[in-house]
Amino acid sequence: MAKIQFGDVTEDVVTREEWPLKKALATLKGETIAIIGYGVQGPGQALNLRDNGFNVIVGQRKGTKTWDKAVEDGWKPGKTLFEIGEAARRGTIIQYLLSDAGQIALWPTIKPHLTKGKCLYFSHGFAITFKDDTGVVPPKDVDVVLVAPKGSGTSLRRLFLDGKGLNSSYAIYQDATGRAKQRVISLGIGVGSGYLFETDFKKEVLSDLTGERGVLMGAIAGVFEAQFKCLRAHGHSPSEAFNETVEELTQSLMPLVAENGMDWMYANCSTTAQRGALDWRHKFRDAVAPVYEELYQSVATGNEARIVIRTCSAPDYRVRLEKELAALGSEEIWRAGKAVRALRPGAGKAAAAKKKSAKRKASRPAAKRRPVAKRAAKKRAR
Repeated sequence: MAKIQFGDVTEDVVTREEWPLKKALATLKGETIAIIGYGVQGPGQALNLRDNGFNVIVGQRKGTKTWDKAVEDGWKPGKTLFEIGEAARRGTIIQYLLSDAGQIALWPTIKPHLTKGKCLYFSHGFAITFKDDTGVVPPKDVDVVLVAPKGSGTSLRRLFLDGKGLNSSYAIYQDATGRAKQRVISLGIGVGSGYLFETDFKKEVLSDLTGERGVLMGAIAGVFEAQFKCLRAHGHSPSEAFNETVEELTQSLMPLVAENGMDWMYANCSTTAQRGALDWRHKFRDAVAPVYEELYQSVATGNEARIVIRTCSAPDYRVRLEKELAALGSEEIWRAGKAVRALRPGAGKAAAAKKKSAKRKASRPAAKRRPVAKRAAKKRAR
């Protein structure tokens, strides 16, 4: 463990120096990692583990788009790709990476295969924390752990291929074998984490649900829309309103904040921008603070979880979701954004290269695709 000062608190974290990949591989030698679900987190974690040399299989429903995606990624039906129940039977570590609603629906299929000594792995604390609503209650003789990458599965994979990593939290809910900590840290390193910080299942889900509804997605979308509509109402063009609202933030300022922090970004902008930002940040903070408290209480009481379970389990949920997303995408701000992105220097070439790469991948036999990933992994190792 490395002790790192985060703000006012010293925390224990696990880095690749304390727990190198070689140690993780040795710890999980003889284990079979079954990735259940190949949707959001599944592909990134499965491919990273495979490229890192772990014994991985995938469980997914046959005949679905995600089954086909797994085949395209080099997973072989009957060898490394199975129906969900069969993969769970074969796995000694079951990474339960279905959606929260999917975990509830498939729990009766998974539970019989959680035999003594196995490890049940989550990347979200939802099902366990709200077990009274989800019905997900693991047997007492299995390890129950969590590794939650702080980003999408797509980002996890991209950063891995770039030789980088995505920070992850880890937690142990149940240590039946005495090996839960070694297992979870090894899995965290294996999926491509930059470093691991400790939490528990409840804290992970409360912070995650608050973050998703708040600054990561809900709040930022709302702030974007409010500023864009304000500028449009006062006669500014869609191009100007989008560039001043979204494009400059995402393409210029946020990368600087990510690299050096907010204070550095402030110090490297105009004095006019500095003064305005420093003065107005207090007003925005005070305005949204009550909304965040309301949001956190809704998460902490389980209200948000019940909303998710009720709506996402409805038979027509996917149809209604597509309509909601279509309505969001048709708003002027995001229609303007599509035009702005197309005008970015090199956008045309990048799109053409991506299309050509996808076409080439689709025409290449699945059996010939995996060595490419292996070569990429060897190149990164060098």
